[in-house]
Amino acid sequence: MTRASFALLLALQLAPPALAQDGAQQTVHLLDYIGVDYAGAVENGKVKSADEYREMVEFAARAGEQIRSLPDNPAKAKLAADAAALARLVASKAPAAAVAESSSSLRWSLIGAYGLRVAPRQLPDLARGRALYAENCAACHGAQGKGDGPAAKGLDPAPSNFHDAARMSERSLYGLYNVITLGVSGTAMAPFARLSEEDRWALALEVGRMSVPAERLAPSEAAWGTPQARAAFPDLSSFTGYSAEEIRQRHGDAAASAIDYLRAHPEALQAGKPAPITLARTRLAESLAAALAGDRPKARDAAISAYLEGFELVEGSLDNVDKALRLEIEREMMALRGAIGGGADIASLETRFARIDGLLASAEGRLGAGELSAGAAFASALIILLREGLEAILLLAAIVAFVSRTGRKDALPYVHAGWAGALAAGFATWLAARTVIEISGASRELTEGVTALVASATLLYVGYWLHGKSQARAWNAFIQDSVGRALGKRTLWAMAGVSFLAVYREVFEVILFFEALWVQAGNDGHGAVLGGAATAVVLLAITAWAMLRYSVRLPLGPFFAFMSALLALLAIVFAGQGIAALQEAGIVEASPVAFVTVSMLGIHPTLETLGAQMLVLALVGLSAWAAQRAPAPRAQPK
Repeated sequence: MTRASFALLLALQLAPPALAQDGAQQTVHLLDYIGVDYAGAVENGKVKSADEYREMVEFAARAGEQIRSLPDNPAKAKLAADAAALARLVASKAPAAAVAESSSSLRWSLIGAYGLRVAPRQLPDLARGRALYAENCAACHGAQGKGDGPAAKGLDPAPSNFHDAARMSERSLYGLYNVITLGVSGTAMAPFARLSEEDRWALALEVGRMSVPAERLAPSEAAWGTPQARAAFPDLSSFTGYSAEEIRQRHGDAAASAIDYLRAHPEALQAGKPAPITLARTRLAESLAAALAGDRPKARDAAISAYLEGFELVEGSLDNVDKALRLEIEREMMALRGAIGGGADIASLETRFARIDGLLASAEGRLGAGELSAGAAFASALIILLREGLEAILLLAAIVAFVSRTGRKDALPYVHAGWAGALAAGFATWLAARTVIEISGASRELTEGVTALVASATLLYVGYWLHGKSQARAWNAFIQDSVGRALGKRTLWAMAGVSFLAVYREVFEVILFFEALWVQAGNDGHGAVLGGAATAVVLLAITAWAMLRYSVRLPLGPFFAFMSALLALLAIVFAGQGIAALQEAGIVEASPVAFVTVSMLGIHPTLETLGAQMLVLALVGLSAWAAQRAPAPRAQPK
């Protein structure tokens, strides 16, 4: 065994768990070395280098040991079996292609099982990567990455030459990131854990850029323009996680060539992000492939992603031109997830996949292959903002009308603080999603679902409280009891909480939809989008003003009865919407039933959503009955 190989094994044993993520990242690092270096040890069933072959045998055995020592996981037994199969391939001096395929498959299974992230949260600062390379790497690897730096003389083993085309085609950017993170103890390649994660990714991208010779840039740029290549790189993970050779095997020569251009110009990946429906169809193809391979969990995850990361982003726009088609696609995609999880046979799944793909193609045609027209952009912005804002405006107007009608102006700051805080929190969430963390569609739906259910519960409390004041005697006693002090703190904070939740659950979704709409509209349609949004804001303001103006004229009894009924209705709506959001995130199962869909009222044709709404309706009825039976409080003498 060479010093470098021994040092690698030692480094993998001693790497800090915080960096190695319970050993899974270490094992991925080791499997990457097997896939890349085995070809230098065996050729045509014969050992080319005895030392290197012994390393491969040791590496394969060590990978199996590390997998067996990982924390328990439903996939752990299969991972261990696959590791044993890889060790047998190495022991039998199997062809390099078979070993590379086996190590690659095991590596990706391990990444999926233990949730390793194989891409940066966002595209790193490329100028920062060049500066970091000059500061930390050029002394050994050379200014051009040829392994000929001034400090390279006498190093054993010699620093890597990043212009070794055959070797670099086998290395993914994630593999380079792991080398930078974990290093190779006992050699000049030290771990760079002192650098931030973003800086380590910046270095990995800089090394990847160096591996692309100038003569390959022109043909690789042409390859990047092909639909085949665009479909192969829907996100950062597909770019950083796979080597050029893995891309070739999965997507063909054009996509493999395109990775050269992306390594030289990674910013093009974001500029070339696929349209939502294109992404949805790509994810569905991945889901079908996983189902055919017998991996139902992966197939279900890909089907969920097809909806959340793809189709959902154009629902608002499609509603404007063909709402029936939007509802049909939504139902079919939900039914597909249920069929995958329910064990439907492959033939029926293929039929469902083909039907949904055809529906998505129809939606693509209805929306137009190019940019939205000015009229469509205006209407989409108007309807999206009206739809998302109306519920929040109605609720806020009801609460403000209540405190204004009763003269308790001291409660208004709580209400305004709630919705203002929601706007700030929504903006902060959007900003974090663009600069710090990646918020997936599932995370978004989880947030919306939980906030909707919490809002529903809070509305039940406030509605019950208002209902108890709807009788004149109860109201008079409340007024006398409240003279000289504010409303009860618990009720004030409940109102502030409803104000916050009602607005926050809409804000980030509005921003998300408008980002997709902004891209669809193109430069010429941006004015129409802004015009539609401004018109929606005016209409929502008029709605709020009308509610405030006319609700304060109602007699006390009917006023409180109306408000409590409105809050009870919104509690029912939020319950249905909350469960629906959790279903879209794949957290709650969906059992379709023959019923109407009224999204504005939270009515969705599934047992779970309708059951949640019936439960809230029963609680509303029970609280009304209890309030009616409770004796009215007596007014205290002055």
